[in-house]
Amino acid sequence: MQLLSNEQRIAQLIARFNEQSGRAVVQLPSWHFCDNEQDANDCALLVLKGVKQATTPSLYWFKANNEALPEVGDLAIFTNWQGQPLGIIETVSVTITAFNQISADYAALEGEGDKSLEYWQRVHWDYYQRELAGTGYQCHPDMPLVCEQFKLIFKE
Repeated sequence: MQLLSNEQRIAQLIARFNEQSGRAVVQLPSWHFCDNEQDANDCALLVLKGVKQATTPSLYWFKANNEALPEVGDLAIFTNWQGQPLGIIETVSVTITAFNQISADYAALEGEGDKSLEYWQRVHWDYYQRELAGTGYQCHPDMPLVCEQFKLIFKE
């Protein structure tokens, strides 16, 4: 029995999504949350459970990597750290908010840890330090963040 590659798994996921949704999606971006295996896999499970409904990279990351900002209606495949597709999310809201203006309600939408603003600030500050290392951008309390809210619309 031959194991499927992640690319083959992604193609099958898209085919099943199209069959069930009546859409004709040909290709979707795929990515994992976070910058390490434990957090990436934990966050993916939180999405599958309906707990995690937002993600928040810095605006600087998009600039440093020449990436387009997400837009309402965007679809994406989220994976585990190993790149295995787990489901499809749809962007429902995108706002730019300063780090020090993130609300407790928004932090809870991220669904991580105890869902408190204090937890969110602590782990995300550390994350942004790693995310921006070597980019020429630095963390500061009013740095702009891309607050993307999403909904899980299909899972493996």
